[in-house]
Parts: sequence; C-alpha cells; structure tokens
Amino acid sequence: MWRQPRAVLAVAFACVIAFMGIGLVDPILKPIAESLGASPSQTSLLFTSYMAVMGLAMLITGVVSSRLGVKRTLLIGLVVIIAGAGLAGMQDSVAGVVAFRAVWGLGNALFIATALTAIVNSARGSVRDSIIFYEAALGLGIAAGPLIGGELGSISWRAPFFGVSALMTIAFVATLFLLPATPREARATSIRDPFRALRHPGLLCIAVTALLYNFGFFTLLAFTPFPLDMSAHAVGLIFFGWGLMLAFASVVVAPWLQRRYGTIDTLIVSLFSLVLILSAMALWTDSKAVLATCVVLAGAFLGINNTLVTEIVMKAAPVERGVASAAYSFVRFSGGAVAPWLAGRLGESINAHVPFWVGAGGVMLGVLVLAGGRRFLDHVDAAADHGAPPAHSDAEAEAVTLGDA
Repeated sequence: MWRQPRAVLAVAFACVIAFMGIGLVDPILKPIAESLGASPSQTSLLFTSYMAVMGLAMLITGVVSSRLGVKRTLLIGLVVIIAGAGLAGMQDSVAGVVAFRAVWGLGNALFIATALTAIVNSARGSVRDSIIFYEAALGLGIAAGPLIGGELGSISWRAPFFGVSALMTIAFVATLFLLPATPREARATSIRDPFRALRHPGLLCIAVTALLYNFGFFTLLAFTPFPLDMSAHAVGLIFFGWGLMLAFASVVVAPWLQRRYGTIDTLIVSLFSLVLILSAMALWTDSKAVLATCVVLAGAFLGINNTLVTEIVMKAAPVERGVASAAYSFVRFSGGAVAPWLAGRLGESINAHVPFWVGAGGVMLGVLVLAGGRRFLDHVDAAADHGAPPAHSDAEAEAVTLGDA
C-alpha cells in the first residue's frame, strides 16, 4: 500500500495540504470573532459557506474533469484555493472572510473529488488499500491543520489563511511537475449522473447517514472552540490530538475492526460511540477538561467512520467512482453546511449545551438510517469492487495515466 507511483504520491501530498484547510480555522474562530466583532453564529459561517459551496460544486466536478482531464481539474482547483485563502486573509469584515472561504470551498471541491478518484484508480493494491492511503493523507492534513492554525493564529488570525495559500502554491508546483498529463474522458459526464446514482438505495442510504453524521462532526469542529474559550495555541494543540487520533484510527484501527467484525456492524458501533461522546460534551459543557478529552477521543471514531464510509461509497452502487463520490458528497456536505451555523445560533439563543445535544441527535438518526438500510449495503463485504473498475496492479500502476473511473 505504501509503495506507490510518483503520480499518486504527488496527489497525496496535495491532499494533505488541502485537508489542512478543514481544521486550520478552528483555533482562530474566537480570535476572528473578537477582531471583527462577530457572533459565534456569524463566525461559524466560515464553515457553512465553505461546505455549502463544496457540496453544490461536487455536482459539476465530474462534468469538469471528464472534459478537461484530471490533471487540469486538479490544477484549477489548487489555483482557486490559493486565491480564496489568500484573499480571505486580506478581509476586514467577517462577511468578506466568509465570501472568500466559499471560493476556497469551490477549489476544494474540484480538487478533492478528483483526487480521490485518481488515487483509487491509479494506486497499487486493492480499492481498500487505496482508500486507506487516501484517508492517511486526509488524517495527516486534518491533524496538521489545527497545529499550524494555532501556531500561526497566535501571530494573527490572518496568518493561517496566508499559510494555506503558500502551502497550496507548493502543492500546485508538485502536481504540475510530478503528475503526468491526462487525456479527457471518452464519455463526458452529465450533471444528471449524480442524481441518477442516488436512485440506488445503498448509495442513498450511506449518503443520508453521512449527512446526519456530519451534524455531529461539524458541531464538534465548529462550535467547541467557543465553550473551550482558550488561546489559539491551546485550541490548536487539542485539535492536533484529535487529528492524530483520526489519522491513526483511519489507517490502523478501521481496517482491523472491519476485518474482524464487518463493515456495517463496525460503522454502527462507531457512530453510536460518537453519540455517547457528544452527549457527554452536552452534559459537561462547562468543563474544559471534559470537552478537550472528548474532542481527542472523538477523533478515533471519526477516523473509523471516514474510512468505512468512503469505502462503502466506492462499492455501494455499480456506477463510476467519480459519479458515486459526487452524489454522496453533494448530500453529506449539506449536513456540514447547516450544522456549524445551527450550532452557533443555538448556543447564542439558548445555551452552550444544546448544540451538542442536537449533534448527538443527528448522529443517532444516522445510526437508525444505516441500521434500517443495511440490507442494501451488506454486499460491500462480499465483493471487492462491486462492479466498479478494478484498481490497477503494481505493474500497471507505474505506467497508467490518471483518469476518472
């Protein structure tokens, strides 16, 4: 799994930088609110605009990449991220930061959806190995994001935005020179394809489960820094621990549990464990020690969930992987878009306990949806690829050019 072609390594490196953007703003949410005179719900719109635009843009990622080719799509996405992050750091109002964070989300959509498909299609080993490799890049990026955000945020809330822009420039250069040219697809993808894919009950079930699970994920991510009420450096260290747990669980724990207990059973137990953690955060919101401990522990279950859900999506329906990824991401990012704003609003208007209860309730609904629809997903452990094009062998991986499934 770890002996991959240079092209795959280049895309994985860019993925690490791209995923830094998710956790990078956590340590600076409170400093942004204080510096720009914004409320928690207004500041949480940094996540909402980012996730909402990313979800909508997922519908066009296949359309763009099938016409331009994977390499051009990845490079365009990186350029948009560079511009969006840099311009967000130059703003003097929270509305301006939110607007350019949305631009950043557009770039991330073009990059991330295409990168996942590229790695799965071109990496050595099985689909499972490819996804674990992708999740390793995701986990490393998510872990590094809060740490870098906290360090740079202690200088200025603007510094993390400029830091992402600079790191993405490095990723752009690496992708430009290490990734071989890719041709356009023989068949151009239609914007209707993701909606057609959602007609498959298995893909719809896991997409809705992920939407509800994201209510808990992004409540924890976007709201917890406010009741923690700590410095950017301290919040960065806490979420760095969260990211390390996420990365370790994604790469090591999830595959072991999957082999021993099966994909769906492991996912149900992991989601329910997240319900318990969010409930503990709701009960003991006033304890910074409890919040910090729960954030780090939650990373383990989030890592398990991410790896298993991503693999299920690749196998849930007999459609092209790029189409399946776009359809799933469009649905799940809806939860990621609503949850941060809703959590901030509930925390302002009622109290700081309620957002965590709502997050726990959302994840619990996800458990029920998954349990109710598991008959459409039990096949994921029976077939390696379930009708999707196979991952390339070691010999083919060296010579293959990246392309959407």
